[in-house]
Amino acid sequence: MEMNIRDHWDKLSPETQHWLIDNPGCVVLPRTLTEIIHKETGIVPDADQHSQVSLSPEDLNFIRAKAEENTVRPT
Repeated sequence: MEMNIRDHWDKLSPETQHWLIDNPGCVVLPRTLTEIIHKETGIVPDADQHSQVSLSPEDLNFIRAKAEENTVRPT
């Protein structure tokens, strides 16, 4: 199963959301973060032999958009 971050964003803790926003270029989620997301959302994503999860292009675009929303731009 794919991660599909957008559909589960509101289930993620602020700390997990913050990590994702701070690392918008991360294509493969570390095992510990994958486990945290599983506990917070209940989704069981397809993982590699190291329990890491590759994010889909849609997830990457969503996270990058969230990161841009949180960037303070001078006026």
